Formats: sequence, C-alpha cells, structure tokens
Amino acid sequence: HKAFTVNGIVVNIASYQVKPGDIVAVREKAKKQIRIAEALSLAEQSGMPAWVAVDAKKMEGTFKTLPDRSDIANDVNESLIVELYSR
Repeated sequence: HKAFTVNGIVVNIASYQVKPGDIVAVREKAKKQIRIAEALSLAEQSGMPAWVAVDAKKMEGTFKTLPDRSDIANDVNESLIVELYSR
C-alpha cells in the first residue's frame, strides 16, 4: 500500500529486489500504522540478521549484503517462494 521507499522512491511491488547498499524506509504517513510498529517490535525481539542494519527510530534499514544460504533459517522452502512469485 505504498508504505515503503527504497532509496527514497516509493515501492509497491512485493517481489522488488533490493541490492546491497539500498535503504528501505517506512514512509511518514505509514509510520503511525500499528501493524508496522508491531512488525518492527517483533523483528527487534527476534534479532536482526547480520546482512541488514536497522535504525528503529528512523524506521529504516540498509541492506548491507546478499545473505548466504546458511544465513537463512533452515525451515524456508525456496521452491515455494519461487512458485508464489512466478505467478
């Protein structure tokens, strides 16, 4: 719902591919949404992965590097993700 920007440009594509160095931020009008605040809170409790740097106060993060497969939880089924986004 146009709640996020990548490098200052509004992005409304769920399958948008960020690149190392990209800055993903919550737009000002979306910062008040409860679901976004709750998602950020849950992410902080779980811990942020090493391949992203998050500034919770600014509600933005930097995609530092592509994660290795070993950096991602083992319970992820990549083929299901590919199937979903190839529709």
